[in-house]
Amino acid sequence: MERPSEGLLSIDELRHAVLRSWRESPTRFTEDTNAERDLRVGAYRDRVFVELAQNAADAAAAAGEPGRMRVRVVDGELRVANTGAPLDRRGIAALASLRASGKEPTGSAGTVGRFGVGFAAVLAVTSEPRIVSRTEGVAFSEARTREVWDADEVPVLRLPWPLPDDEPPLPDGFDTEVRLPLRDGARDAVERIEAIEAIEAEVADVLLVLPWLVEVEVEGRRWARRADGAEVVLSVPDGRHTRWLTHRGRGCVWAVPVTDGGRPRPLDEDVLHAPTPTDERLSLPARLLSTAVPMEPSRRRVLASADSPDVRRALLAAAEAYPGLVRSLPTEHRLALVPPPRFPASDVDGLLRDLVTERLADDEWLPSATSGLLPGRRARVLDVAAPRLVELVADVVPGLVAAPLCGREAARTAAVAQARGLGVAELVDVVGGLVRPPEWWRELYAELLAAVDRAEVELDELGAVPVPLADGRTLPGARGVLLADDTVGDLTELDIPGLHIAHPQAAHPLLRRLGAANAGPAELLRAPAVTEAVARSVEDALAGLDVEPLVDAVLGWVSVTGEAPGLGALALPTETGRRRADELLLPDARLLEVLHPDAVGDDAPLDVLAADVARRWDRETLLACGVRDTFTVLDGQSDVGDVGDVDPDAPPVPDLDLVADDAWPAAVRLLASQPDTWRALTAPDRRLRDWLSVNALLDGRAPRQWRLPSATELSGLFDPVPDVGLTEDLLASTGVRTELALDADHAAEDAELLCARLGEPARTVPVGLALRAHSILAEVSPEDVEPPERVRTLAGTVCDPADAVVLDAPWLVAVWPAERLVAAADFADAPALADVLDLPLASEETTATVDGKDAEPSFAAWSELPAIVEVADLTGIGVPAGGVLIHEELTVAGTPVPWWLDDLGSLHAADSPEGLARAFAWAADRWSERISVERLLDDPDPRAVLG
Repeated sequence: MERPSEGLLSIDELRHAVLRSWRESPTRFTEDTNAERDLRVGAYRDRVFVELAQNAADAAAAAGEPGRMRVRVVDGELRVANTGAPLDRRGIAALASLRASGKEPTGSAGTVGRFGVGFAAVLAVTSEPRIVSRTEGVAFSEARTREVWDADEVPVLRLPWPLPDDEPPLPDGFDTEVRLPLRDGARDAVERIEAIEAIEAEVADVLLVLPWLVEVEVEGRRWARRADGAEVVLSVPDGRHTRWLTHRGRGCVWAVPVTDGGRPRPLDEDVLHAPTPTDERLSLPARLLSTAVPMEPSRRRVLASADSPDVRRALLAAAEAYPGLVRSLPTEHRLALVPPPRFPASDVDGLLRDLVTERLADDEWLPSATSGLLPGRRARVLDVAAPRLVELVADVVPGLVAAPLCGREAARTAAVAQARGLGVAELVDVVGGLVRPPEWWRELYAELLAAVDRAEVELDELGAVPVPLADGRTLPGARGVLLADDTVGDLTELDIPGLHIAHPQAAHPLLRRLGAANAGPAELLRAPAVTEAVARSVEDALAGLDVEPLVDAVLGWVSVTGEAPGLGALALPTETGRRRADELLLPDARLLEVLHPDAVGDDAPLDVLAADVARRWDRETLLACGVRDTFTVLDGQSDVGDVGDVDPDAPPVPDLDLVADDAWPAAVRLLASQPDTWRALTAPDRRLRDWLSVNALLDGRAPRQWRLPSATELSGLFDPVPDVGLTEDLLASTGVRTELALDADHAAEDAELLCARLGEPARTVPVGLALRAHSILAEVSPEDVEPPERVRTLAGTVCDPADAVVLDAPWLVAVWPAERLVAAADFADAPALADVLDLPLASEETTATVDGKDAEPSFAAWSELPAIVEVADLTGIGVPAGGVLIHEELTVAGTPVPWWLDDLGSLHAADSPEGLARAFAWAADRWSERISVERLLDDPDPRAVLG
């Protein structure tokens, strides 16, 4: 099948030339042997299919038609057939050279060298390869080489041989077939090639790398390649297919797998393809197929270091083409091809990554939110995943990348290409001062709130977001802004400084989250700007300002809410001007019936609301604003102007000081008719009762100067209140006395009143009531009470304090006239009573002693007195220690007395039941039982105790 080619050696001539070179230079044989061994066991191990596929692609390129390839195992031979340009003598010479390629240099990426050193890969499976083609054929044989050259090891591919005469013909439809008789031990490798998984892995890569090869068939299983625009579609035998997006540059092709929908599937790890796979590891998202990178003859490693000029030049060309591949993707997928930050997989990878990221920083590939493309270093990526937000601010942020390239992950990815993220806080600053329709702002808020709910944005970052107001202004920040609802009415006429109401078409829940408040009527009434406007409304009216819109708005809001907190200062009209609402009365107010005539009028504390206003607004609305119908109760006294001007002792009900003197019974009935004032009237703190007890008038006198008709135990000290048309409960609630007691809050005043009543000569005060009154007076501090001008004595009379003493010991009663003794119900109260009344104690003024003219008394211990012991047993009183001096007749300063305690502490008693009983009760500290002891001494019958 050998045919001569002009100017080229025949097969025999090539073989003889090689043999001659070996004979002339034995080192040449050694070099050829070593070179082939290196190729067989080193550079081209495990590359049989790849190298034969490369030859098939080169043949197709040479013929100018897409090529097909078929792989079979026939009669123990691996046979690889292909279409395309057949083998010629140039190719045979290349095969036999071990160092050269028979391909004409074209500089294209389509071919890399046909039948060159890569053919040595077949030696991994055979030592007797043959090539059968339409025009030429050649065989190589280790056995035949050994026949002509005696050596332990000989190169197989240096001596070409003609094909045998019985060589089977080419299969139909193919132009060349490589036939490789399998050496012993190689069948397992062939079986791996036949396995679908291994073939798919290798064939798919080969078809992608070699564009001239469009079909590969392996033992009846078919892989195919077709072009679909910029994409390459690879089909596998089971009907599945894969897509690769490709982009060609100077001496290179970039490729990345994509889905049918065009979504990229970035690579994680790969190798440099030159264009067949090498051992140079890469970590870029796309595959690089380059014919420009200088490679070692094995095509496994770059020829020099990654920093060499030739390698750098080739990698720079590849990097310059990379943005083109990125631009081939739909805009939403372009960030997928930005190399993620990671450690380089190799020196080549490190240099290539740097060059690629630099090109992405300088070249235009990121879609602008307005128009055109942006280089990485001039791009801003919104770090919130909100495409609509990008659209809203596209014309505000220069260099903003279009949606959907946004979000934190997108910003981090684009930062590799030196793009800068755009945070929400910065975005808020950017939109500050913008003039946009309210609807635009509402959309902006909706996007920002969605980002907050997704936890992409913190609310604090939105604190200064602008808010368009209903009056056309824009306010930085939502705090203090009110969101009006449909019940507040038309606010266009309302001009209140500091009242910030959001434009209704811009209102959004985000503003509420940022501090804005709902602006229903209740919220507006509590708004500081409104309360301040109300507080100065009278002053504004007097200054000539129109407060009618404010008044109408406030009354309208109150009519909806039914309440008006702190709005008593609202300037409402009277018949002659404007006054505070809480200084006005309804035209038919019940208060008018009890107030003094001078309390109502232009210059008076109160005035009457204009009749037309009273007719226009319902009664409840006006009352809620503070207009009066009846008495009201102050809430913390905050409704009567400046708290600092309020008397802390003032009653909780205002205007009581304006009641006419003769109208107090009616005023009390009015207080009792309303739940609030009734609670104040009966409150435990008694503030209102105490005030009324001093300041109200019942028949010309303060209530505390009267007693209830039923409080007869106070007869003599206090007169019963006249019939003024009030029940006893109401009378008691005004401070009319019900018992003998000092008011805790007015103890000093009550004490002075008691002293005055006790000192009135015309009063007949029962002695017991006087004693109890004196004990009560002992509870008062002397500093709080002026000593009285007259005091009441045990005789029921009054005397000058200079003539009186306070009885502080019971035995002294016998030697002092009753007309000079002032006593309390309990001797223990005597010292305090003396201090209050500024009187001496009787014991301090007494100089009398037991008369010595009496017969010598006899001393008897208490336990030695049978009658005393018997009485003690009957009464349960313990017999005290000590005893008593018993006198036949006991006199002190000439006055007979039943008993006495002398200055030495000795008890004296007349020999009588009265004397002994008193001395014994005093000694036993049971003074209150002296009368019963006396009776038992007189008649010690147990029945006297029991009956």
